[in-house]
Amino acid sequence: MPALVLLGAQWGDEGKGKATDLLGGSVDYVVRYQGGNNAGHTVVVGDQKYALHLLPSGILSPGCTPVIGNGVVVDPSVLLSELSGLNERGVDTSKLLLSGNAHIITPYNVTVDKVTERFLGKRKIGTTGRGIGPTYADKINRVGIRVQDLYDQSILTQKVEAALDVKNQILTKLYNRRAIAVDQVVEELLGYADKIKPYVADTVLILNQALDDDKVVLFEGGQGTLLDIDHGTYPFVTSSNPTAGGACTGAGVGPTKIGRVIGILKAYTTRVGSGPFPTELFDEDGEALRRIGGERGVTTGRDRRCGWFDAVIARYATRVNGLTDFFLTKLDVLTGWERIPVCVAYEIDGERVEELPYSQTDFHHAKPVYEYLPGWQEDITKAKTFADLPKNAQGYVKALEEMSGAPISAIGVGPGRDETIEINSFL
Repeated sequence: MPALVLLGAQWGDEGKGKATDLLGGSVDYVVRYQGGNNAGHTVVVGDQKYALHLLPSGILSPGCTPVIGNGVVVDPSVLLSELSGLNERGVDTSKLLLSGNAHIITPYNVTVDKVTERFLGKRKIGTTGRGIGPTYADKINRVGIRVQDLYDQSILTQKVEAALDVKNQILTKLYNRRAIAVDQVVEELLGYADKIKPYVADTVLILNQALDDDKVVLFEGGQGTLLDIDHGTYPFVTSSNPTAGGACTGAGVGPTKIGRVIGILKAYTTRVGSGPFPTELFDEDGEALRRIGGERGVTTGRDRRCGWFDAVIARYATRVNGLTDFFLTKLDVLTGWERIPVCVAYEIDGERVEELPYSQTDFHHAKPVYEYLPGWQEDITKAKTFADLPKNAQGYVKALEEMSGAPISAIGVGPGRDETIEINSFL
């Protein structure tokens, strides 16, 4: 069975956790391949709600092996806290695998993230302040700390010294902050070594052997396509590649082994943080979407910006990811509107544009061109098949499918694990 990639097709927060969890019982491995604890998934199992920030959603599925790949940046304190919280609730976390090549978020990465964002003022990116960007910058600058470095104190000390040579100059001379002591950082990091050692493994080897043995491997992206460092709304993006190509580099699996790429789409659009958002609503409809949809960031706690569905973005996600399927979430949130606007194109400088402009300036000035689809009033949370949906809800799904360029294979009609309509199997 080829590998599957499951990722966000908008700006994140589309409901990837639920989709991954639903598939988790049918797959052997679930792999996080990028990002860190700046992402968040909410998974509802029965009457229990789980908020995951760093751990793969598959950790809630017995029999599934959750993996944190080499492309993820890991805050050891967050990892241990999440594991402890799940253990206290009776979740078995012993099968977790952590790549020895994953990079560590150090205390100084968090400090640099926070002071830099404050320094930017009105030009701030809207980061979570959790050290994600600075850690990826260290990785690219080849002064990063990897998980495996925790098991060689000499190498760890040398790397921390190299990183702080420059950072302490910036902190003291530019930001008027105190210098960070090398020994203090090394001591803190070494304190995590024994606690996480049972999970550390050569995940690249394990995953490739699993695929050779016809095991089913699901790669789970954090954030969303429009937050990709290369293909998102730069500079208002994350510091990694949530797009499908990131699964190859972030987990060490070749592209020829990936057979299906599933994009998660919310039935409307949200984003957290700064940056352009053509369909954003500032009226009662936007507030209603936020309230009914419970649109508050799992990791940040910030209210999400809300707007109508953007088909231009969906088409773009289909193209850059090579999407084979969509999982449409939160369709139930739209119940009650008499008619529902859908953005089918943009108007930029008086011209109609059908595809996402590559120019940041053009996208910033893009105005949505709407088509209006008839809404429905019936409760859809008990629907088990597509035929159970009201005709107008069926029409809305079919219209989005046609506009987005890939078939919709599943529909979320409520937050629960069982509140999903499966049209075509993903496996």
